[in-house]
Amino acid sequence: MRVYSVHFRSGFGGPDFALIKEGFCWPAFLLSALWALWHRMWWVAAGLVVVSVAIGSAGALLGLDPLSDAALSLATALIVGFFANDMRRLVLERRGYSNEGVVLGDNEDGALERFLANSPVMMGVFRA
Repeated sequence: MRVYSVHFRSGFGGPDFALIKEGFCWPAFLLSALWALWHRMWWVAAGLVVVSVAIGSAGALLGLDPLSDAALSLATALIVGFFANDMRRLVLERRGYSNEGVVLGDNEDGALERFLANSPVMMGVFRA
């Protein structure tokens, strides 16, 4: 089972839930800027591109060998992978979502179902 944090926002189109998995994010590790764009995190994507270009440029200016340059890029990707889901939580908070708690589930749908079953207030909001 996976651990998810549950985020909720009520809006004009009805209630909106977002579940974010706890732990390492492989897509963000492998495709940092594309992952951020996929989640509509425009400023995060721009920052990741700037950091990537800065690391590449610094490596070239300092005359680092390819192995050292690759190690810096790998370290950056690891940091992004470890903090990606936290960045998503911060972006959701800025967009008006509130953190409603943590839930266990095999997948997002199962986790949301379990959360709603254990939270009668939210179940009423979701059905309304």
